[in-house]
Amino acid sequence: MHPPVSKGAFPFRIGTTSFIYPDDYVPNVRRLAPIVDEIELLFFEGRDMVHLPPKHSIDELVQLGADLDIGYNVHLPADLDLGHADDHLRRSAVHRMKQVLDIVAPLKASTHTLHLMWHPDDISNRGIFARMSRHRESLTRLFDSGVDPKALSIETLDYPFEWVEPVIREWDLPVCLDIGHLIRYQYDMAQLYGRYRDKTAIMHLHGVQNGIDHLGLDQLPDSQWQRVREILSTYTGTVSVEVFAEPALISSLLFLKQRRSEFITEHQEI
Repeated sequence: MHPPVSKGAFPFRIGTTSFIYPDDYVPNVRRLAPIVDEIELLFFEGRDMVHLPPKHSIDELVQLGADLDIGYNVHLPADLDLGHADDHLRRSAVHRMKQVLDIVAPLKASTHTLHLMWHPDDISNRGIFARMSRHRESLTRLFDSGVDPKALSIETLDYPFEWVEPVIREWDLPVCLDIGHLIRYQYDMAQLYGRYRDKTAIMHLHGVQNGIDHLGLDQLPDSQWQRVREILSTYTGTVSVEVFAEPALISSLLFLKQRRSEFITEHQEI
């Protein structure tokens, strides 16, 4: 069974990741472009540039975008810690992040999703303030290098999102609302969506069961699905089904398509 064609099927733009098939970026895009509106290009590792696609692959992705009517968003490397306590490592992370952004610039991604990370040692009033100050310093360097703040989206992770609100306010940064993370870590998704709805550049959507996330959407408990449905009923941006294998993508797209009438009806009523 292949993933059901879902391109243009919803009031929002449906997407998924570039890690559905055990292959490189270009083959994944070729197979997924007829299925979805947008592909989340995952770049989890940035310290070593060998993990990033060469120029000829970027050029081919650009051409595929035009030929196959597919859009892109980019997940920036999660191993580059802009809030690291070591100044040298922090500056290196900023430099690498700028290099990655320059490499993917020809793709004209709808957004570039960024992790502002926290660690257990930071969980104190002093630690939170110190790490937030370091994040702010790194973002200042990044934006001073020519990066457009509007090109980024700050992802909801495993900590209270208000910890990063100062930098979101300062630069009016867009947000990546990761619904799966909010479910897993028991944050109020309706409250956060209400607060950041106008700033939400993209949503990450995946199933969660027994503390495990990035599952197919059919793994969502019904009580959680009803909360998700209420959010999706008013959202028109990109929803990336953030799973990493074809079976999870198939079950997720079938799950959404079986409930398509709920989105269409509620969007028409708005």
